[in-house]
Amino acid sequence: MQYDIRKGHYPTIEGEGLMKVMNEEFGNVKQDGGKLVSSYGAITKVEVKVLSKSAIDVTSVTDKAAPMDVQLDTIKHWNLFLERVTGYNSKERGKRLQKKAKEGK
Repeated sequence: MQYDIRKGHYPTIEGEGLMKVMNEEFGNVKQDGGKLVSSYGAITKVEVKVLSKSAIDVTSVTDKAAPMDVQLDTIKHWNLFLERVTGYNSKERGKRLQKKAKEGK
Protein backbone atom coordinates (compact mmCIF):
# COMPACT_ATOMS: atom_id res chain seq x y z
CA MET A 1 0.00 0.00 0.00
CA GLN A 2 1.24 3.45 -0.82
CA TYR A 3 1.32 6.10 1.93
CA ASP A 4 1.89 9.82 1.54
CA ILE A 5 4.69 11.50 3.46
CA ARG A 6 3.88 14.82 5.11
CA LYS A 7 5.50 17.78 3.37
CA GLY A 8 8.84 18.55 5.04
CA HIS A 9 8.94 15.18 6.87
CA TYR A 10 11.14 13.34 4.34
CA PRO A 11 14.48 14.34 5.97
CA THR A 12 13.59 12.20 9.01
CA ILE A 13 13.64 9.03 6.86
CA GLU A 14 16.28 10.08 4.36
CA GLY A 15 19.48 8.04 4.17
CA GLU A 16 19.62 5.67 7.16
CA GLY A 17 16.61 7.32 8.84
CA LEU A 18 14.05 4.78 7.61
CA MET A 19 16.24 1.85 8.68
CA LYS A 20 16.69 3.44 12.11
CA VAL A 21 12.91 3.86 12.60
CA MET A 22 12.26 0.28 11.44
CA ASN A 23 14.93 -1.05 13.83
CA GLU A 24 13.42 0.87 16.74
CA GLU A 25 9.86 -0.30 16.05
CA PHE A 26 10.38 -3.80 14.60
CA GLY A 27 14.03 -4.76 15.02
CA ASN A 28 15.94 -7.20 12.74
CA VAL A 29 15.87 -5.04 9.55
CA LYS A 30 17.59 -6.30 6.40
CA GLN A 31 18.11 -4.62 3.09
CA ASP A 32 16.83 -6.60 0.11
CA GLY A 33 17.44 -4.78 -3.15
CA GLY A 34 15.83 -1.37 -2.81
CA LYS A 35 13.55 -2.48 0.03
CA LEU A 36 13.93 -2.76 3.77
CA VAL A 37 12.51 -6.00 5.18
CA SER A 38 11.59 -6.88 8.76
CA SER A 39 9.02 -8.68 10.92
CA TYR A 40 7.42 -8.08 14.30
CA GLY A 41 4.80 -9.86 16.38
CA ALA A 42 1.86 -10.81 14.17
CA ILE A 43 3.54 -9.25 11.12
CA THR A 44 5.47 -12.11 9.56
CA LYS A 45 6.97 -9.85 6.88
CA VAL A 46 6.98 -6.12 6.18
CA GLU A 47 8.69 -4.57 3.16
CA VAL A 48 9.17 -0.82 2.87
CA LYS A 49 10.42 1.13 -0.13
CA VAL A 50 10.74 4.89 -0.50
CA LEU A 51 9.13 5.88 -3.79
CA SER A 52 9.81 9.62 -3.60
CA LYS A 53 10.07 12.46 -1.12
CA SER A 54 6.30 12.36 -0.83
CA ALA A 55 5.44 8.63 -0.84
CA ILE A 56 6.46 5.21 0.48
CA ASP A 57 5.28 1.74 -0.46
CA VAL A 58 4.61 -0.69 2.41
CA THR A 59 3.72 -4.35 1.95
CA SER A 60 2.98 -6.57 4.93
CA VAL A 61 1.92 -10.14 5.66
CA THR A 62 0.19 -10.87 8.97
CA ASP A 63 -0.50 -13.98 11.00
CA LYS A 64 -4.22 -13.79 11.77
CA ALA A 65 -3.90 -16.74 14.18
CA ALA A 66 -1.55 -14.85 16.51
CA PRO A 67 -2.71 -14.44 20.13
CA MET A 68 -4.77 -11.32 20.85
CA ASP A 69 -2.11 -9.70 23.06
CA VAL A 70 0.47 -10.13 20.28
CA GLN A 71 -1.96 -8.64 17.75
CA LEU A 72 -2.64 -5.60 19.95
CA ASP A 73 1.06 -4.97 20.53
CA THR A 74 1.71 -5.36 16.80
CA ILE A 75 -0.98 -2.80 15.93
CA LYS A 76 0.55 -0.35 18.40
CA HIS A 77 4.02 -0.68 16.85
CA TRP A 78 2.59 -0.63 13.31
CA ASN A 79 0.78 2.67 13.92
CA LEU A 80 3.82 4.20 15.64
CA PHE A 81 6.01 3.12 12.73
CA LEU A 82 3.69 4.61 10.10
CA GLU A 83 3.30 7.84 12.06
CA ARG A 84 7.06 8.23 12.47
CA VAL A 85 7.70 7.47 8.79
CA THR A 86 4.84 9.44 7.18
CA GLY A 87 4.33 12.24 9.69
CA TYR A 88 0.58 11.48 9.72
CA ASN A 89 -1.27 9.81 12.59
CA SER A 90 -3.72 6.96 11.92
CA LYS A 91 -6.75 9.25 11.71
CA GLU A 92 -5.01 11.55 9.20
CA ARG A 93 -3.82 8.58 7.12
CA GLY A 94 -7.37 7.20 7.03
CA LYS A 95 -8.81 10.51 5.85
CA ARG A 96 -6.17 10.82 3.12
CA LEU A 97 -6.86 7.27 1.91
CA GLN A 98 -10.63 7.90 1.86
CA LYS A 99 -10.11 11.10 -0.12
CA LYS A 100 -7.95 9.28 -2.68
CA ALA A 101 -10.53 6.50 -2.98
CA LYS A 102 -13.28 9.04 -3.70
CA GLU A 103 -11.08 10.67 -6.34
CA GLY A 104 -10.41 7.28 -7.89
CA LYS A 105 -6.64 7.32 -7.32
